[in-house]
Amino acid sequence: MLSGVLEPTPLQFSQYLSNRHEAKIWLKREDLTPVRSYKVRGAYAFIHEALEKNPESQMFVCSSAGNHAQGFAYACRQFSKSGVVFMPVTTPQQKILKTRAFGAPLVVIKLHGDGFEIANSAAELFCSQHNGVLVPPFDHPTIIAGQATVGKEILEQCPAGDVWDRVVLPVGGGGLSAGVTRYFEDVAAPADFTFVEPDNAPSLYESLKAGERITLPQVDNFVDGAAVAQIGKANFKQLRKFQPDQVVPAPTGGVCATMIDMLNIEGIVLEPAGALAIDALNRLPREQVRGKRIVCVVSGGNFDFERLPEVKERALRFAGLKKYYVIQLPQRPGALKDFLNILGPEDDIARFEYLKKSARNFGSVLLGIESSKPENFEMLAQRFDASGIRWRDLTEDEAIANFVI
Repeated sequence: MLSGVLEPTPLQFSQYLSNRHEAKIWLKREDLTPVRSYKVRGAYAFIHEALEKNPESQMFVCSSAGNHAQGFAYACRQFSKSGVVFMPVTTPQQKILKTRAFGAPLVVIKLHGDGFEIANSAAELFCSQHNGVLVPPFDHPTIIAGQATVGKEILEQCPAGDVWDRVVLPVGGGGLSAGVTRYFEDVAAPADFTFVEPDNAPSLYESLKAGERITLPQVDNFVDGAAVAQIGKANFKQLRKFQPDQVVPAPTGGVCATMIDMLNIEGIVLEPAGALAIDALNRLPREQVRGKRIVCVVSGGNFDFERLPEVKERALRFAGLKKYYVIQLPQRPGALKDFLNILGPEDDIARFEYLKKSARNFGSVLLGIESSKPENFEMLAQRFDASGIRWRDLTEDEAIANFVI
């Protein structure tokens, strides 16, 4: 079904990750498909089947935060069919432009709402009003079957005579994880599975814990490719046999650190969702990693480089290498010079905002400092206290930090 339009993606051994985790780590590079994500598999499979059932179908519709839209647009052009894509207004510009490029001139993009659920509702309404065929992003048996081809390739690409100890899968709506786990079951291939979700969008974890599908009251859209409030119905039917402790929550800062690490060391460009499986290696129990043969599915590489400064910022803060303070300096000559002498040799001022108010004896300073080791900040705090400076660490205060940083 896919062989005519999609070559198998590489399964690459990572010496860097293997050395770091004392294991044998392979990366299933779904970021190297024509649309830089695995989503093209399910979209192509669905449209192919729909046209087999009804060759007269003329218009297809989908909703997506980005990657499903690109796979959908690519498939529409392959089949020479019109398509309409509903995307949240918050979708990164890079994904919008790529979707338009893959689908031109057959695919129209409509931006609607601040999240996937709102865009999806708009797509369903439009589809019913215009007699279109809705191509779901994850919750459909044919979508799941298309994503299952990732599992088929993982087994076919396994070095001769070996088996996989663990397969690490990112989870958003659950199409990829449902498809891969089902394929492994169907062919009786042994492997343990780890599922990875953003810690601010744990729809699978909460559903497994409750024993039924749970709708999250809100999700953080930073990891936009996996920010789903409710896992798919068909997907959960396949995944409900697994245990909550098989789901690893990935903190946003950790995901950002993994993205920066893979870019700097391996030269691999990952989107946040694409880094989930690799980041999970840092959070799994040691005995589940050391000495094991592990496949991490790299789900996508559609990254807008305009987001890179924010990714780096989050990574530094997560690693404890950057902090923000508000300090009060006396309004007298030489006060700034005295303050600078407090800083250590590895402390670098990354941000300094000072507002002098003549009616006050002290002026407030918003200060951002980067350092080479987290422990340097402990010594800096001691020097702050010893100097008598009034100060406050804003780094972990999300309400204030998100406003001023």
